[in-house]
Amino acid sequence: MAHSRTARRRWTAAIGLTGVAALALSACAESGRTDDPGAGQVGGTLTFGAAGAPKLFDPFYATDGETFRVSRQMYEGLVGFKPGTAEVEPALATKWDSSEDGKTWTFTLKENVKFHDDSDFNAEAVCFNFDRWYNQKGAGQSDAVSQYWLDNFGGFADTPDKPSLYKSCTAKDAKTAVIELNEATSQFPSVLGFTSFSISSPTALKQYDADNVVAAGDSFTYPAYANEHPTGTGPFKFSKFDKANNVVELVRNDNYHGTKAKLDKIVFRIIPDETARKQALEAGDIDGYDLPNAADWPGLKEKGFNVAVRPAFNVLYLGINQKNNPKLQDLKVRQALMYAINRDQLVKSQLPEGASVATQFMPSTVDGYNKDLKAVGYDPEKAKALLAEAGASDLTLKFFWPTEVTRPYMPSPKDIQAAIAGDLEKAGIKLEVSSKPWNGGYLTDVDQGIPDLFMLGWTGDNGTAHNWIGTFFGRTDNRFNTGASPWGAELAAELAAASSEPDETKRSDMYVELNKKIMEQYLPAIPVSHSPPALVLKSDVKGVVPSPLTDERFGQASKG
Repeated sequence: MAHSRTARRRWTAAIGLTGVAALALSACAESGRTDDPGAGQVGGTLTFGAAGAPKLFDPFYATDGETFRVSRQMYEGLVGFKPGTAEVEPALATKWDSSEDGKTWTFTLKENVKFHDDSDFNAEAVCFNFDRWYNQKGAGQSDAVSQYWLDNFGGFADTPDKPSLYKSCTAKDAKTAVIELNEATSQFPSVLGFTSFSISSPTALKQYDADNVVAAGDSFTYPAYANEHPTGTGPFKFSKFDKANNVVELVRNDNYHGTKAKLDKIVFRIIPDETARKQALEAGDIDGYDLPNAADWPGLKEKGFNVAVRPAFNVLYLGINQKNNPKLQDLKVRQALMYAINRDQLVKSQLPEGASVATQFMPSTVDGYNKDLKAVGYDPEKAKALLAEAGASDLTLKFFWPTEVTRPYMPSPKDIQAAIAGDLEKAGIKLEVSSKPWNGGYLTDVDQGIPDLFMLGWTGDNGTAHNWIGTFFGRTDNRFNTGASPWGAELAAELAAASSEPDETKRSDMYVELNKKIMEQYLPAIPVSHSPPALVLKSDVKGVVPSPLTDERFGQASKG
């Protein structure tokens, strides 16, 4: 049995996410979808239309949704999330206990589990993975490569100037792994449900030189493990990535330790254009795709497709880089940007029904949300006045936006960019607008601090406040380069203190106050909106549960 304090943590998290679960269930009911795992026949191939190619197949190095979508069918972590919710549940670990100070976590592991290469999953394999992550070298430590580790665990073994949350992992016996942390955190153990921290086969990691990441100019090359030999414990295993035909193929893992997958295969067909994905669905060439344009929802429903709407567990923001232009370090200039954007009109014109203007960087279902914050209204004259007061009436900014991508919070980047850019220009701000493919230079440029303004967002990985504002601003070397401003280190320290506070009530109050300070004193970026994304499937596809985390798994999916 879990320690009483751990049990209280779990219970509180579940209560805090009841709204998310209720929304998910409501969405399922409205779509008329069948979730019964026993429904549907065994066999067949599910073809899913992907918006882009996976970056690679090693989830630890992944940063994008298309990579995660494929990876989560092949891999599992110690914990997972209950389908349709953000509630933590057992996965490769059957239970866990924490010490009184929250620094020592003992995981009891599922037995008789094999990796896809038929090697054994056990406590030694768990510790091998943790030590592999912690001991990344060279290019493997780059923010563009190990972003999830840096955001959630901090530094590496050889970065004493950047300490890590992780301390050690010990295999007490084959089914017991003990993980030591350097401090308590609100993130544990739910962070272990992130796809990035899935458990890989140590045998395959060693055989295929998994850590051999090489920087090549502004990009990176990855080893054979990441490109050709991903090896997890999940219900599907890697078959091939046919780049000539833009197809990724997974096949059923017949030795899976849990309920075997019904499908013989999953095929991810890469179709970058959203209209082309819709046409492929209507033609019967694919069985579903993610993030259909909201304007298409009614028509798709009328044609008998299942449009499953997820809860709006995300945020779109206009990023502000503190590094390049000193004028952006003036709070009045950043406030002017917020007043200049007609967020209410953007939500009404660009986003689906149920979207809302963001008052802060997390949705209302996350514990620590500040209910007293109100959205700043559209006021271009106020924006001009603030710019004048700051001596920035002649402001010129580099504004970047992504192509070849559709995100839950950003269904049409081109149209959203046009709306934001038009508003900023009306306030007298000159823009140098530039675009690049999401995985073809855009994220790299943002990570390297090239643009002054950029469009990004976030879909929560779990229900903790740290996963939102802690991920964004908990480090000073983040995408906003807050370390270049005098308040960046102060904000990071305040977020660290909140996450390590063991008392849940006090921690929640700290986050409520931090949300207020972020919006009124720091304003490192402009939160724009929360948007309910959808998943569209053929009516004969059963067993896919829409997730607020976009954490859909196809292990119990079937056709017919």
